[in-house]
Amino acid sequence: MGRSIVKILIFFAVIIAYSWAWNGLQVDLQALKDSGANIIDFISRLFPPDLSILDVAWARLLETIQMSLWGTTIGAIISLPIAILSANNLVPWWVRWCANFVQNAVRSIPSIILGLIFVAATGLGAPAGTLALGIYTIGYLGKFYQTAIESVDRYSLEALQVSGASWFQIAQYGVMPQVLPLLWGYTLYMFEYNIRAASVLGVVGAGGIGFELVNYIRGFEYNKATTMMLVLLVVVTCIDIASSQLRYHLEQK
Repeated sequence: MGRSIVKILIFFAVIIAYSWAWNGLQVDLQALKDSGANIIDFISRLFPPDLSILDVAWARLLETIQMSLWGTTIGAIISLPIAILSANNLVPWWVRWCANFVQNAVRSIPSIILGLIFVAATGLGAPAGTLALGIYTIGYLGKFYQTAIESVDRYSLEALQVSGASWFQIAQYGVMPQVLPLLWGYTLYMFEYNIRAASVLGVVGAGGIGFELVNYIRGFEYNKATTMMLVLLVVVTCIDIASSQLRYHLEQK
């Protein structure tokens, strides 16, 4: 009987939450109904794509991949020690609190703001975007790594502790061999995601294919923008397939 009451209360709490959120949005249903023609008009301007800029799209795409590669690598290198210091099965609570605070602080900063910060520091172009991606990656890879480390079999860690292993030896021999395939999988996923994120950073002039994409849209050259988006779609799809296969093989080991 008690569980039924709890379920009913949860149900009504969910209804109230969604009602509150809907009222806060102040959705104009009539405006949504009339927006269909505007959407169709905008999409019609995107086609046909202008294939004459394929060389520009390819060059910018390579730059985007380079930004993502270096940004992900920088973020992964910094994320690993932060994740170890965040794990509740390895360190005291006060160390975890500090490390988690760093992760939360980084995640609270939008990638575009990071892009603006580094554009102000280094100027327009790919270096600013690479640094922004590196910092942005820390907030998410650190959390992914932390979750993987906390899922380690605790009995194996206790066995090492009983045998007199140091904290460093526990991390090296008890944790890393178990979580390494997961860490590689998360890193590959973040690399794939950062290619999309790099295109967003182009809005603030932080290099990559997004920079050209935004310029074409601002100049009402929608056909050229479509070419950029199609090239990005094809490459992201290919990288997604390749990284999925790599993650699958790593998780089987």
